Amino acid sequence: MRIATIGFTQSTAESFFGRIRTSGQPLVVDVRVHNRSQLAGFAKRDDLAYFLRELCDVDYVEEPVLAPTEDMVASYRHKKIDWEEFAGQYRALLKERDVIGHLDRARYEPGVILLCSEPKAEHCHRRFAAEYIAEHWPGVEIEHL
Repeated sequence: MRIATIGFTQSTAESFFGRIRTSGQPLVVDVRVHNRSQLAGFAKRDDLAYFLRELCDVDYVEEPVLAPTEDMVASYRHKKIDWEEFAGQYRALLKERDVIGHLDRARYEPGVILLCSEPKAEHCHRRFAAEYIAEHWPGVEIEHL
């Protein structure tokens, strides 16, 4: 199984949907806290679901259990906590939420794309979500689109 990750910020719609289409993944899993009011028009929840279906023949689902809390995001954005503290809190949250017990591995086969807004996976919780899943499910490969 392959878990890919993607962000839409600093990307054109052409590049974003092109990467999804060529990935071959059948499902985009939205792991954002706020997915209805993003600045990029093509990434708003309902528009995104439509575009993924029409342009890429890909399904869309929200997975709030993989989203950080609003407080965690606000603390990081307002520099009350640094990246390492955010990462530690997020990893603890995944364990606390029993993410592995919640997720249906069959739904994620043969692979998915975890979606968030950050342009690079290095500083986005989607990377930690993918790594956490890979630690618990054998045979998972991670790719950052």
